[in-house]
Order: sequence, then structure tokens, then C-alpha cells
Amino acid sequence: MLHLQPMGRLIALVGNPNCGKTALFNRLTGSRQKVANYAGVTVERKEGQLVLADGKKVRLLDLPGTYSLHPRSPDERVTCDVLAGRALGEKRPDLAVCVVDATNLRRSLHLVLSVRRLGIPCIVALNMADMAARRGVRIDPAALSRELGLPVVSTVAVQASGDSALRAAFDVAEHWLPPNRTDALPDNEEGDHETVRQILQRLQLDQIVPHLASDRIDRITLHPVLGPTLLALVLFLVFQAVFSWAEMPMGAIEAATAWLAEAVSGRLSAGWFRSLLVDGLIAGLGGVIVFLPQIVILFFFILVLEESGYLPRAAFLLDRLMGSVGLSGRSFIPLLSSFACAIPGIMAARTINNPRDRLVTIMIAPLMTCSARLPVYALLISAFIPMREVAGGYLQLQGLVLFGLYMAGILGALAVAWVIKRFGSGQQTRTLMMELPTYHWPTVRNVLIGLWQRVMIFMRRVGGIILVLTVALWFLSSYPVPPAGAEGPAIEHSFAGTLGRWLAVVFAPIGFNWQISIALVPGMAAREVLVSSLGTVYALSATGDDTAAVLGPIIAQSWSMATALSLLAWFVFAPQCLATLAAIKRETGGWRYPLIAAGYLFALAYLASFITYRTALALGA
Repeated sequence: MLHLQPMGRLIALVGNPNCGKTALFNRLTGSRQKVANYAGVTVERKEGQLVLADGKKVRLLDLPGTYSLHPRSPDERVTCDVLAGRALGEKRPDLAVCVVDATNLRRSLHLVLSVRRLGIPCIVALNMADMAARRGVRIDPAALSRELGLPVVSTVAVQASGDSALRAAFDVAEHWLPPNRTDALPDNEEGDHETVRQILQRLQLDQIVPHLASDRIDRITLHPVLGPTLLALVLFLVFQAVFSWAEMPMGAIEAATAWLAEAVSGRLSAGWFRSLLVDGLIAGLGGVIVFLPQIVILFFFILVLEESGYLPRAAFLLDRLMGSVGLSGRSFIPLLSSFACAIPGIMAARTINNPRDRLVTIMIAPLMTCSARLPVYALLISAFIPMREVAGGYLQLQGLVLFGLYMAGILGALAVAWVIKRFGSGQQTRTLMMELPTYHWPTVRNVLIGLWQRVMIFMRRVGGIILVLTVALWFLSSYPVPPAGAEGPAIEHSFAGTLGRWLAVVFAPIGFNWQISIALVPGMAAREVLVSSLGTVYALSATGDDTAAVLGPIIAQSWSMATALSLLAWFVFAPQCLATLAAIKRETGGWRYPLIAAGYLFALAYLASFITYRTALALGA
């Protein structure tokens, strides 16, 4: 297949992790950016559009972070391939912007020397210059430019005009020309170390200045006792906020959905088209969109913790716990990414060099409670767990239950990893080695851009796969029409009703009725589809004028507490997502491990639901 290279000027941002590269990318491109994958690989590709002072538009690539041009992971290999012009379907950059952490020149300059050696036109962006100045590190961009033989500009990506010097540098024609003096550079990393040492010495920057504020904070956050306690408290408060803060906007969305269903029903005559709109689209999609506030709140906290520099500390704190089950702390970041979605978590496992650790991390990533489970959890918790204050009114019972479900997924993943360690090949795991970035206040702009991207991803799923499956389920639930004189709702005589009765035989031991059994089938494509499927099924199961009723009260009246708890236990373990299994296949190179993952996860889900259901019945639920 012929891959045509994109036309137009291309600027690539390259830099170490945690150097502020993505913040600068957001500052330069604003909302004119898109996220995809590089051709042929599963590494995320962020591209934006930059408008120069003369009105011309150029493409801007945010390359994966790397410490050198000697790749040790697929992410770093993509960066090297793009800079060398070897990336499939991508031209070699016309200009590289080396984003340098001004607070850590010693580490950053090694990459600058490597990029300059490639002969690409290059500009050095001395980022976080304000933080360096507050720490007493004064860097003269002109002097550094003379040492490197490259243009150097100061940037502060978190400030509104912090990219003005870089934008001005783009308008200088000489900056688009290849650098000279590349023949005078060392051709190995050992030579780079000596060159960097000499540059820093001549600039009187060879003394490492500690960041006293971060050191003082780390005495608490990394304390062997206070650190884990603080981490548990932070996570606990996040889950409390997910319910308490979202109550008002969720109520508004529910009211709007009910009003829309009633308005459409009043303006259309009875028939298949009104049923499609009211019972299919409004009941199905509205039942998913109502949980958007909770997803936004959850991601808000995740983005704030990531922006502040706290998340790498969490990985450090959990390294010992991960080691006890046969993993290293390197698995924490992929597993943490899986709380958003298991797919990027599975992809992030590429950074783990140990093949055994990488495979185990991939296999347990689906057990992390991803955002797609949140609508299901929120529906069942709000329907069956009373909104009761506990601990003197400081905590909510619903938030406690949600926190418990997240912990159940984490403990389940650790248990599976321990079993693999116990009965698998006992290879020694690697210890965690990672850089802890300096603490800083989260940038409102970056948080808002991150939230907007997550909202768009969620709404595209609502308007894409969830819409298609909702319409398909409506069709299966509406046809064939019941014969003359048939009693009961029409759905009981449909294709879906027949399938539901067959599946109910399998799921009856764990308390699932035929409505739940039907909803589990389209829920295989995406977990949150279960909510829209239940909305469609119960809308079509209603008699009279109850089709616009809110789903929560309906299931609260028709299900037992034991059934609700059993379904919660099911979703803690069941994969329920074909895209996740496809990601496992892509990362492992075959069907063996996706089939193993699906098999053991369904077995765990059925066992957990069976124990939960039978125990709840024994306790009178």
C-alpha cells in the first residue's frame, strides 16, 4: 500500500518527559489539535495547527517524550523515526523545537546535542524559565545559544504570553536552515556528557540547585507512613466528590431527558418512528449522557494530580506493594492510565522492558475501574444505596460504596498478579527508577483542554458505537411484532426477548433477569452501553405512559438488592469491552492472550457474582 507523506511545513516538539512540552504544545495550538495513532503502531500521535505571524499555517507534532535518540521503548522509537524521516506516512520535520527544562539543563542538553547532530533545523525552547529564576538559576539565552550554535528562546508555557518569543523565532528565516558545526560534535553519549559538563561550567551552571519547596513537600508525601495515608485520603475524597458534586447537573440532565421524551411523544403519532426516538434514542442515549458530570469530575481530579506532579510520587509509594505481587513500580503508570480506559493503559505497558512484567500488566489492566464502568456503578448505587451521610455527616454512603468498588478492582488485579507470580515463571522483577518532577500549581488552561478532550471522546462514543448499538437493540426489541391477542409487553415476543430468555437460564444462578441478560449482549462492545440498553429494554417493557420514566426508579422497584450487588460484582471483573480485547491482541501479537484474558475475567466475574448473590440472599437482601 502506498502511503503519501503529508504536505506543508512540519514542526516537531521534542523533549524529555516532564519538561512542559505538552503544555507548550497546548499553548501554541489551542483547540486546533487532534489525537490519533502513528501509522502501523499504537503510540499516540498528537498533531495541531499553528498559525504564524504572516498568516501561514504549519503542522505541529508533539512527539513522545524521550531522554535520548537511542530508543529503548516503542514511544522513543517513534520519536527517533520521525526525526530521522523513517516514520511511515510522515515527512521529516522541517524544524525541530527542543523543549528544555530550565531547572534541569544537565539532563536536557544531552537530547539537544543528539538532535543537532541529525542536521535538522532546530530551536531550543528554554521552558519553565520562571521556575528556574525563582530557584536562583539565571540562564542567559544568548550565551547558551553561542555554546550550542542554535537559537535559544525562553518560554513559560503556563503563561498567556509565554510562547511569544518562540513564535517570533518561527518568523526568522535563518532558523529554518540546518545548523552548522555538527561535525564538531561528539558522536557518542560519553562525549555528550563531557560536552554538557563543559557548557554548564562555562555558563557557571554546573552546581545543582535543590528545589527546597518540593523537598519539604516530599518529606510528607513520600513519608513511609504519612505518604500512603495521604494517598488513600486523596483517592477517597475524589470518589466522594464524584457523587456529591455531580448531583445537581445530573438532576438537570435527567429532567431535560424526561421533558424531551414527553415533548416528542406529544408531537408524534404512535408508531415505529416515535418508538425509535423515545424508547430507543432518548431513553438509551439519555441514560448514558446523564453520567457525563461524574466522568468530568473524576477526570478533573486526575488531571489536577497529574499536572501538580503528584502522580509519580504515588507510583513511588506503591512500588513496594507492586513488588510484593511480582511487579515493579513501572507497572503503576500503565495501571493508573487504565482508570481512564484500559486501552491506553495496555498501550502504556510498552515502556516496561521486562517481557514478563509487561505481559502481566497487560493482562490485569482490564481489572482497573475504567471510566466506562462509572455510568453502571452510578446507576446501581444511586438506585439501591441510600443517599445517607455517615461519620458525623462528613462522608456519603454512596461515595464509600464507589470507593469500595474501585478498591475491589485494584485488589483483584493484585491478586491475579500474585497468582501468576506464585505459579508462573518466577523471574526477578525490575525496581522502579523514575524522575520525580518539581511540584507546581496546575495550569487552568491545560486542565480545561484535557477535560474538553475527554468530553469529546465520551460524546463521540455516545454518538458512534453507543448510538448504533442502541438503534440495533431497539430493532431487536421491537420486532417481530407480537401476534394478535398476545399478552404482556411487545418486547417479550421479539428477537431480543427470545435471546434474553435463553441467556437468563445461564445467568439465573447469579440473579440476572432476562432484561439484564439482553443488555449484557450489546454491552460487550462497550461497558457503558449497558445503561443505554437497559433504558431501551425497560422503556419497551413498560405499559401505558411510563416510557419516559427515569431508569433508576424502575430498576429499584423491579430488582432485588441481591441482584444489584451481583451486577456490581460482575462489572468489577468482566471485560465487557471488545476494544480492550482487540488492544491486547494488537500488543501481544496474537489471539492467545486475548482469549485467556476474556476467559479468566468472565470466570472471575461469574464466581464473584455467584458468591455475592448467594451471600446477599442468605443475609435477607
